[in-house]
Amino acid sequence: MPWTLGLIFTTCLRIPHRFLVKRYGIQYTWELASTSSFQNQNDYIREWLPQKEEFLRIIMEMEAPPEPRVCSRCEKDGVYRCIDCIYQPLCCTDCCRALHEFNPFHRIQQWTGECFERSALHTLGLSIDLGHSGATCPSRTAADTQNMSNSGRKTPKDMPRHSQLDSEDWEDIADIPLNLQPPVGSKYLTIVDVTGIHYMVMNSCECPNAECFHLQLLRAKLWPSTFQQPSTAFTFAVLDDFLRDNLECGTSAMNYFSKLRRITSGLFPHLVPDRYRELLRVARQWRLIKLCKWNAFRTKNGSANKGDLALFCAACPQPGINVDTKESLDHWKYSHTMVMDGNFKAEHMKERRPHDQVWLMDGQGYMVTYPEYHAYLKATPHITEKSNCSNHKALSHPNADRGKLDSMGIGATACARHGCFYPHSVVDFQKGERQLNMDYSLANALGYNMAGIQNVICFYDVNCSYMKNLRKRVGNSIHIQIPSSVRIVPGIGIWHVHGHKKECYSRYSPLFIKGAGWVDGEIIETLWSMLNVVSTSARGMSAPHRQELLDFQMNDSNFMKMIRQADSLARKLKAARTSAALARAAFAQLDATTSPENRQLWESQEEAAMAQRVDDCTVMDIFESQWSKAPTAHGVELQLLQSYDSSKMPQGAASWLARGLKIQEAEIMLTADRKGIGKNASEVKKLAVARRADRLATDRSTFLADAAMYIGEAAANYAEDNNLAAAPDVGKDSPIVSEDDDGDISVDDIPELQRCPPDPLPLPSALGIAGGIPAELKHLAEIELKLRIGQANDALHGLRLALVDKAVIFRSAVRPARNYSMKTRAWAMIHMAEKSVARQAKIYQMCRRAMVALGAGSEILSRYQELEKGHLTVNTAAFQQNDVPHRQDHLPWFWSIDNPKQTESRSWMSEFYRIHWLRAKAVRDRWEEEEELLISEFQWTANFFKHRAGEWSKLKISNDQPDTRGRSVYAARQQQVYERLAEHCAMKWQAAEVFASTFPSKE
Repeated sequence: MPWTLGLIFTTCLRIPHRFLVKRYGIQYTWELASTSSFQNQNDYIREWLPQKEEFLRIIMEMEAPPEPRVCSRCEKDGVYRCIDCIYQPLCCTDCCRALHEFNPFHRIQQWTGECFERSALHTLGLSIDLGHSGATCPSRTAADTQNMSNSGRKTPKDMPRHSQLDSEDWEDIADIPLNLQPPVGSKYLTIVDVTGIHYMVMNSCECPNAECFHLQLLRAKLWPSTFQQPSTAFTFAVLDDFLRDNLECGTSAMNYFSKLRRITSGLFPHLVPDRYRELLRVARQWRLIKLCKWNAFRTKNGSANKGDLALFCAACPQPGINVDTKESLDHWKYSHTMVMDGNFKAEHMKERRPHDQVWLMDGQGYMVTYPEYHAYLKATPHITEKSNCSNHKALSHPNADRGKLDSMGIGATACARHGCFYPHSVVDFQKGERQLNMDYSLANALGYNMAGIQNVICFYDVNCSYMKNLRKRVGNSIHIQIPSSVRIVPGIGIWHVHGHKKECYSRYSPLFIKGAGWVDGEIIETLWSMLNVVSTSARGMSAPHRQELLDFQMNDSNFMKMIRQADSLARKLKAARTSAALARAAFAQLDATTSPENRQLWESQEEAAMAQRVDDCTVMDIFESQWSKAPTAHGVELQLLQSYDSSKMPQGAASWLARGLKIQEAEIMLTADRKGIGKNASEVKKLAVARRADRLATDRSTFLADAAMYIGEAAANYAEDNNLAAAPDVGKDSPIVSEDDDGDISVDDIPELQRCPPDPLPLPSALGIAGGIPAELKHLAEIELKLRIGQANDALHGLRLALVDKAVIFRSAVRPARNYSMKTRAWAMIHMAEKSVARQAKIYQMCRRAMVALGAGSEILSRYQELEKGHLTVNTAAFQQNDVPHRQDHLPWFWSIDNPKQTESRSWMSEFYRIHWLRAKAVRDRWEEEEELLISEFQWTANFFKHRAGEWSKLKISNDQPDTRGRSVYAARQQQVYERLAEHCAMKWQAAEVFASTFPSKE
């Protein structure tokens, strides 16, 4: 394979170079990859800086008229120039008017003898003829035409009321800029265009069969704001521009119209007529018309059903659209994978007149039908279900204060693989994210284009609580239903599942859901950022207006996903094929060391769990360790506090002893950390150590002050008589384990404040070491022994984790290191792991010496044995369970400390190996599913485009009549659009197949 292909693989697909060298023998030098010239933004700015003065000179030259100052068309005296025409041609009055006959909304400037100032085309006598494709109406008399062309300026008393100017705004009306002065003596309209606000004379058609005036405006691509004597109209261009600004930038109508006023007059925008309210009203109408036009083939008799004006995902299986209904839809690849979530940014204020509303597309988009939804809410009681898992926002918000909000947010359902909203499934939250709200969203999503599909994978942040009683809640409602034949597998997104309790990971993680492919279940979070662009402006709108705005925004999101679907699938398929190959290789290496008996057993366990998970999610716990855990220090302390007996010990004795154990651990950690600061450490590091020592000294003083309450004066006298101060500290260093001194610092160099006190704490174990425990403290000694066992379990658990980290670092970092810097970083990681091993070992040795001093029996001491140097090393080959040279090797005793006593140490490793085998298989299966799903989605996407093209083709043929020719032509254009999308999808598929040929077969 040439180096260029290897470069493409490595740079575009982020495939590690070592993987290409090892698997395909691809080798190339990085120097070749760096030869291409690349310039960043700063480089381009630096290139421009020397040209700055030249640019400025030309810009300033454009302020002056050309010499000689003559018309560019007839060579008469040039007076006007158009700033919207290329090169700003200079024209005389007649030529300027003729040049802009079909560009009446260009902005012109007039030469005053010294400079150019803004003017308007209507001052040149330009008018717009309605009807007859812009030609003068033959029914209008010549005198009327002459009067129209000779119209002059109006006097202030002749101006319409809406264009009157107060004396406070302008002192001399004669000095108003020309482009802000309306025409005189003619019927004119205020036209709102992307170039600003214009006054324009309108000549309506006077023929006997002429259409109404507002329809004549519409044929001129002018949208009237009213229909009885309209005075304002909006160009189609400005309405499209506003919708684009609103979609991409979240520009509100108020801000957009403020921009238009500044375009009209940068110096006097306050003198431009305000048409903000008209823009709000017309934009609603324009959105509806655009949606009806885009979905013309789905509407009958001019009306639409639920969700008919919404676009859905092209790659999701939809029987009868992109999937043949004759296929076996029970196969896992036809599962609908959806995700639900709430968005509390999309709030809505309470309205002043909620009953006086006009709904233009209620329920025809993505928001649910308002009356039906509120009837459901009124008939459905809210039952608060307490979760035994983490306290998530979705469960706590129902009790939040609504204030002046009519809606606290919205809840939606989207496809989890491609991020497309489901039509007619977006609901409002009245009192937070309640289950009854999300039930309505889910039930409507499950009823959209799913005929024959019985398998659903549903992700939701709180599915561990939500799915428990879903069937019961839906069954009790007469407004929604979920077919009993639909099998819903619950899941939790990979980001949220780590915020749940441990059991939720194996039960709800997408890694362990058959048919999910490689998804994270969090894609809907990315959709909220797009929707939040307009959420702020929609907060104070009326309910219908807000619904239309959100519907349009979600439709645009789905549309952008659709047109980029083929590119997205091709990119994902390339990554999936690469990752699937790696996952297969990793699992094969692990599976090669597995015995056939274990393989068969584990596979049967996995199959049984997958089949029963919907009815009982606990069967998925096979992906977690089945051994019971040894009691921790916190668990022991909690048990002691719950079983407190005042007749045997004073109140707080268990907590006091636990504090002493923590102080001893902190002293060990501080001693280890102070050795690594070095003589030349920064003041910040030294200060941190000093503060820790100070806090530790304070805790120690408080502990000693409370000692008399629990051990009494007799114990203190007994300790003094037996020379407790001379007793060895249970936390002293052992010759078996010692940390390397990173710096050349001695104890004498440590400030006294940072040193740990040499005297042992007055614990029962210290009394036992000194010579014996008084009889009155026997019960206190029993409590300390229990706490020491928990502390030892914690230390051994940390020791095992540190040793595993060390082994993993050896295999993944030290051995593959090929140069000095890589080896340096790898060994630095090894040293950090060794320090962690040494600290945990010291804590354990302190615990065991205390157990001996407390008189622990032989059963306890045989379970908690002495540590040896050989115990603190781990052979990485032990991870290969059936590797012949190491098959008889046994791990040290503490690897099975969590297991029953009679279980040998090798069983712990077998359990560890079983979990890794199952999880490695899950990774391989999900990537192989992802690869198969993406191949099918390519076909489904192409089928979707072909289906849409066919529907538009039918509409084109059925409307091929003289009176509906426009529908037929538009349908033909839409047919071509979807045919091109299908061709593009086929081309991307061919490219993906070429890429697949570079990989070895699965066998």
